[in-house]
Amino acid sequence: MSGVLFVLIVLALGAVLLALFIGIVGFAAGGPFNARHGNTMMRLRVAAQAVAVALLGLVVLMGSG
Repeated sequence: MSGVLFVLIVLALGAVLLALFIGIVGFAAGGPFNARHGNTMMRLRVAAQAVAVALLGLVVLMGSG
């Protein structure tokens, strides 16, 4: 696996963890932050997960060739 692809996967997984953490903390705290940004954080997490899965799929495809 190339170094650039590895870095992109690590960044995508970091984005997933960050969005998940912010979403959980915001949900637990409640209040106006959660009301304003809760759905946005969930969508951001799902998008970051899609990117991470696509990159991992690319690695699998590159390795099977």
